[in-house]
Amino acid sequence: MIDTKTEDLMSAPVMPGRMKSVRWVLLALLVLLVGFFLVKKGYVVSAVVNGQPIFRWELNQNLASRFGEQTLESMITERLIADAAQKEGVVVTQAEVDTKVGTITQTLGPNVNLEELLKYQGMTRADFEQQVRLQLTVEKVLGKDVTLTEEEIDVFLKDNKETMTATGQAELRVEARDALLSQKISEKMQPWLTELRQSAKITKLFE
Repeated sequence: MIDTKTEDLMSAPVMPGRMKSVRWVLLALLVLLVGFFLVKKGYVVSAVVNGQPIFRWELNQNLASRFGEQTLESMITERLIADAAQKEGVVVTQAEVDTKVGTITQTLGPNVNLEELLKYQGMTRADFEQQVRLQLTVEKVLGKDVTLTEEEIDVFLKDNKETMTATGQAELRVEARDALLSQKISEKMQPWLTELRQSAKITKLFE
C-alpha cells in the first residue's frame, strides 16, 4: 500500500526547470555519441565504396569465414604454451625478447630494415615480439631437458662448418650448440603440442 507522501510525490507535476535539466543531459549524451562516432567511425564503418558503406561486422564476418579456423587454432596453441610455461615456472623477460630481436636483426644484414620487412609481411613490431616471446618460451620449457655432448658438437661442426657464419673456434662451438639445441627442440615440439592438446579441455564455439 502506497503511503500519502509517496503518492503525493508520484502525482506531483514535473517542474519546468527539472525538464530543462533532463533535456540538457540528453543533449549532452547525444553530442558525446555523435562525437564518438565521428572519431571512431572505423569501429562502425570500415570503408565506403561509391557511397555504400562496408560495415565493420561485415569485415569481421568475412575475415572469420576465411581465416577464423586457422587463427583460432593458433590462439589455442599459444594459450596451451602459456599455460604449460606457467606450470613450469618459465618466464620470458622483455630484456630477453629485446636481445633475441637484436640477434635476428643482425642476421638480416645492413641493408635490410626490420620495420619495413615486418610491414611487407603484414606484421607489426608488437606481433613480431609476441612471436619471439613464444619461441623463447618454447625453448625454455623444452630446452631444460635437452642435453648436448661435446662429441655431438664436434660432429655438427664437421658436417656444417662451411655453412656457419662464426669465425673463431669458440664462436663456432657456440653457434653449433645453439643450432643443435634448436634442432632437438624442434624434434620435441610437435609431440609436446599434441600431448598438450590431448590433455587439455578445449571446447570450440566458433563455426
